[in-house]
Amino acid sequence: MGFKVENNKKKYGYWEMHNLKNYDIYQKATCDNVYIGFCTKGKSKTSEQKPLNSFNSSHKNADMVLYQEILDAWLYYSQHTVKESTFARYANLINCHILNELGKYPVNIISTPLLEQYVSELLNNGRVDEKGGLSPKTVKDILTVIKSSIEYARKRGYPIICSPQTISVKSQGNRIKVLSQKEHNQLTQWLLEDIDLCKMGVLLSLFTGIRIGELCALRWENICLKDRVIKISETIQRVQNVNPNDTKRTKIIITEPKSICSTRNIPLPACIHELLQRFESNPKAFVLTGEVDKYIEPRTMQNRFKRYLKEANIPEINYHSLRHTFATRCVSLDFEIKSLSEILGHANVNITLNRYVHSSFELKKSNMNKLTLEV
Repeated sequence: MGFKVENNKKKYGYWEMHNLKNYDIYQKATCDNVYIGFCTKGKSKTSEQKPLNSFNSSHKNADMVLYQEILDAWLYYSQHTVKESTFARYANLINCHILNELGKYPVNIISTPLLEQYVSELLNNGRVDEKGGLSPKTVKDILTVIKSSIEYARKRGYPIICSPQTISVKSQGNRIKVLSQKEHNQLTQWLLEDIDLCKMGVLLSLFTGIRIGELCALRWENICLKDRVIKISETIQRVQNVNPNDTKRTKIIITEPKSICSTRNIPLPACIHELLQRFESNPKAFVLTGEVDKYIEPRTMQNRFKRYLKEANIPEINYHSLRHTFATRCVSLDFEIKSLSEILGHANVNITLNRYVHSSFELKKSNMNKLTLEV
């Protein structure tokens, strides 16, 4: 008995195993020319056809199980425990970055030094372009998949010799640019000069800190003008399409926000409440379009925002910088930090302080001037 793994993928990216006469990790007998593994869009035949509850190491030659099979089983399991967007992200990372390098190894020979070398190559060896490797954020996400899948196999009795939890990736620590008070006023004035639904949406983000996906999914029924409250209960995003039968690479989904804390009620500032009253529409309509069956996706909104900045003569920033600008401005206005954290939808105030608050130099000067000499 033996096996041979073909590293080249078939039309839909399935890995092919020949001459394996045994029971696989799902306790089903394998035979000649069996396709296992992943398609190019992240979903496998194995995942779709085979039950997971019998995945264990009780069959013979457990040490001959390939890591790609472990990944396949873990991904099948994950689709029932994580959001669709997270599942699509996992599948894409596996298919693009993990399978080719690690999938061909029997799981019992994947060692910690092997994983350390793999991570180092991801960071340094131009896998995205000729200029450099993957970003630390992407490599961290890849490590998350590896750690979870290895632990999944370990709990089911497979001979795991590596300790991926000991491997870490240092963050770049890039600071997101926030608008200065002058730029804040300049942008606000420009948006108000010829206000429309999209420009009002930018102001809504600037004065409430909502995320771009939350804004694009917002409907008028989520805005209670009487009580001056916005209810954030959905987000819209474009994700990888993991359906192998669909020709489209990506799709738009509308789901619950990224976390439980992200579902929240935000009080409306008086200035924004007045603007919203002028545009109020069908309760079922999207705020950014005023139509029930037409939305603006985040990518389109980001492009429009870039155009607005250019026309307003403001240096280009990412749309998410509006959220950081809002948080920073609130701190400068002495907002109570717990309230700000809940408005932003954070699990705790440390996230708010460490990630979303950027003290301006003017605020630092003001604080320093509070110091006096006692003589």
